[in-house]
Amino acid sequence: MDLSHLGVPTGPMIRVSGGFAHRTYRLDTDQGSFAVKELARADGRPTSDVDDVFRLERAAFAAGIPMPEPVSADQHTLVHRWVDGERVPEAPVSPAYGCEIGEILARLHALDVAWTHVPDERPASRDWPELARRAAATGQPWAAELASSIETFLAIARLVDTCERPGPVVLTHRDIHPWNLLARGGRPVVLDWELAGMLDLAAELGSTALSLAKGPGLEHVEPAIFRSVLDGYVAGGGSLPPPGLGWFVFTIGGWFEHTRRNVLRCLRGVEPSSGPDLALSHEIVRDGLRGLPDLYGRLPELEALLP
Repeated sequence: MDLSHLGVPTGPMIRVSGGFAHRTYRLDTDQGSFAVKELARADGRPTSDVDDVFRLERAAFAAGIPMPEPVSADQHTLVHRWVDGERVPEAPVSPAYGCEIGEILARLHALDVAWTHVPDERPASRDWPELARRAAATGQPWAAELASSIETFLAIARLVDTCERPGPVVLTHRDIHPWNLLARGGRPVVLDWELAGMLDLAAELGSTALSLAKGPGLEHVEPAIFRSVLDGYVAGGGSLPPPGLGWFVFTIGGWFEHTRRNVLRCLRGVEPSSGPDLALSHEIVRDGLRGLPDLYGRLPELEALLP
């Protein structure tokens, strides 16, 4: 990658830990510090057009939305100014933090930004029996768990394909979770915009509010934190859509396909040159095989959180 426009390096580029899809590095130069993200393009992960994403990021940054300054973008690399902050743990955030995230979403949805990318709407994957057979044949450590979950995964696929979406559709971040946030002085900074695009409003609010109101599992969801995100959205000028399972279908569908992509990475058995390491892919698969059936079974409880 050509990074000469960022200045003269003052040290080696250092890989940053984490990254469920892409690989990120810190580069220090005589012009400052930068986050350089190498985009993974070969694993079937749906991504929006880089030019569209960069245009939205620039508009959001100009509007004062707290985020790293976007510097440059091409089909392989995204560059932002480095932002120091505290990682947000996967645990319920404070009510004030949740409220501010809701306000940020309302401001984001109010932006007038041209968007040319047309999403590739594909049916939910139904090849889980074949994946289970391949997992058993290749001795994957989670093969038995996958085999026992096939019917649940097929039921999730049916739900994702048939669940009613109440609308409206908004241009938004689509991926606000603790691992894509920082805290500076207790206030949020929104990272990782490469999945930005059009999304049903209920799905965006439900995904964001649930992610900020719980820990790694679903045993302890804090209703007050969930509602703080929605209260912030209304305070920021937004209007809430009607209740229904459509608030959570994007969450379960996204996790569902994310798990499948990493199953395929593990079945290849080769350390990938981009995206998550093979060990991380195995961890993602285990989390999905245990967490998705739990999430599917708790959907009625989650629906009860809605106003």
